[in-house]
Amino acid sequence: MPLAIWALAIGAFGIGTTEFVIAGLLPQVAAEFSVTIPQAGHMATAYALGVFFGAPLLIVMGGQVPRKQMMVGLMLLFIVGNLLTAIAPNYALALAGRVVTSLTHGAFIGIGSILAAELVAPNKRVSAIAFMFSGMALATLIGVPAGTWLSQFISWRATFYAITAIGVFALLAVVWWIPATKGGEDAHVRQELAAFKNSRVLLAMGITILGPASFFTSITYIAPMMTELAGFSEGAIVWLMMAFGIGLFLGNALGGRYADRALMPLLYITLLAQALVLFVFAFAAHNQWLSILCIVLMSGFGFATVSPIQKLVLDKAKAAGAPTLAAAVNIGLFNLGNAIGAWVGGGVIDAGLGLEAPNWAGGLLSLGALALAIISGTLDKREDRANRPANSHPHIV
Repeated sequence: MPLAIWALAIGAFGIGTTEFVIAGLLPQVAAEFSVTIPQAGHMATAYALGVFFGAPLLIVMGGQVPRKQMMVGLMLLFIVGNLLTAIAPNYALALAGRVVTSLTHGAFIGIGSILAAELVAPNKRVSAIAFMFSGMALATLIGVPAGTWLSQFISWRATFYAITAIGVFALLAVVWWIPATKGGEDAHVRQELAAFKNSRVLLAMGITILGPASFFTSITYIAPMMTELAGFSEGAIVWLMMAFGIGLFLGNALGGRYADRALMPLLYITLLAQALVLFVFAFAAHNQWLSILCIVLMSGFGFATVSPIQKLVLDKAKAAGAPTLAAAVNIGLFNLGNAIGAWVGGGVIDAGLGLEAPNWAGGLLSLGALALAIISGTLDKREDRANRPANSHPHIV
């Protein structure tokens, strides 16, 4: 892969670490700021909502900025946000830091996915996007467990200082390795918004929301779930987050490898499997070995959908002449799904349904994503059948 894609992957590593590490830090954050676990979960919700609203805003505001300069600015924002969270004297400022950090996420991954696709041959584009997303998968395999360990042996603040340092390294990689590019495409907001009139784009974005929401409903509360139900020690959360990372890494590889061959069948299989695993997890959360297996499978099937869905949205939005905004918005929608998942998980816990309840709630969300995928695939097949006689007519004549 070109060095520029390595730079994107490093940035994605930092972004993935700061996004997912909060799941392992909730008990420490709640204890320091004297808030409940569901309230501490707002650190995940605020980040996800910041991605959702910040991505299209930054894309529109930076529409005429050369992509390399835009990426440099985004990494500077990432550094400032994580540093603010690390030094925050109260919970409100810690949340503010998370929101500032989140503004980087959607625009960086959205623009990065376009850059990755442009820097390789057409038949390597999904692989290039998956390679960039592998930075996020490696974040959960290495960055998140390391950050969780650091929080237990020093403090959760030390984790965010370390993420700030990763941001500095990613900034240097972007400066050195990403080639200079022209300004953003000269497209008006109205033209960019035209992509959202495409039913295929909207269906894919619906999958984007519900798919990640399903496993984020569970993983956001994995630390209290595993310590209080499965009987793991607090120190074991490091290894459980590593199991989560292994699942994401394998899922990303699966999605990148097979999406070009059979994108929709891959989505059907992974979304159904994710739902089944979450339903099993709702009953198996008291068993340590079954819990580990469920964490790996849940994250694996969940992340196998990420690069295929992003590619699907890119293709449909490009046909509508507005790939940049749609790509960034889709990343925002992944995180809207994360926010919905964290909110739903906290809601069922607050309702007194138990710490295992986020699992069955997540399974229902995954079935919703599967239903949208089936509708999308069915519409595509009908369109293909309708166009086939018309396409063959010139050959008859």
